Amino acid sequence: GGTACVMAGQPFDTAKVKMQTFPDMYKGIVDCFVKTYKQVGFRGFYKGTTPALVANIAENSVLFMCYGFCQQIVRRIVGVDRKTKLSDLQNAAAGSFASAFATLVLCPTELVKCRLQAMHEMQLSGKIIQGHNTVWSVVKGVIQKDGPLGFYRGLSSTLLREVPGYFFFFGGYELSRTFFASGRSKDELGPIPLLLSGGFGGSCLWIAVYPVDCVKSRIQVLSMAGKQTGFMGTFITVVRTEGVLALYSGLKPTMIRAFLANGALFLAYEYSRKLMMKQIDSY
Repeated sequence: GGTACVMAGQPFDTAKVKMQTFPDMYKGIVDCFVKTYKQVGFRGFYKGTTPALVANIAENSVLFMCYGFCQQIVRRIVGVDRKTKLSDLQNAAAGSFASAFATLVLCPTELVKCRLQAMHEMQLSGKIIQGHNTVWSVVKGVIQKDGPLGFYRGLSSTLLREVPGYFFFFGGYELSRTFFASGRSKDELGPIPLLLSGGFGGSCLWIAVYPVDCVKSRIQVLSMAGKQTGFMGTFITVVRTEGVLALYSGLKPTMIRAFLANGALFLAYEYSRKLMMKQIDSY
């Protein structure tokens, strides 16, 4: 699921990070794509793919594993049987709890991904003299400068994004599946309803938490150039100097990516889960 998510949405994620961190450099999504292609070539759209793959595989593995555990916790809280189907709202709450655990594996890999994606702009803006263009060089730079805890720059803003965001993510997905099921079992849905439901869930997540993600990207990328202020300090600085709309820089590529990538994520997740369950049942 995580692999499908990255391969479908990485170019749009790269545009999102560039536009969030350096909104003055790009007029819009088309301008960002054209300039990136001219300056770095097609490979520029897939900068940070390796850490993005590691991040998404690790995050979604932990997320969906903890989602199952958190569903059981929600069942205990509401006092129902282990096999009782949860409501869409209860599933959304379970997903929100699960995202807190996923954040711990996501934050370090996302920091490396964001820095690789915005490396060219950091050099152009003069914030750094020489960029680290490989995963290992970025990792080495973080360890040398800040130590192991340096990988958790932006942890609070990542948590602020993930916990409420995944409530809307799983809530939107389950609501959409309920709509398409129309009284039937959700497990009977075909690929198109699953794609649309995943896309809707992803769109709900990003609409709800986009300004928080924008602040997170700035903290993780700009901390390369020196000590970066925390969440509230960065948030206030952006609003004062650039205006509220700066918090929505890169929203368009994000929404395109959210629909495509999360549609692919849930389609791959549901079908791989069914395949694995069949394998287990056959034994």
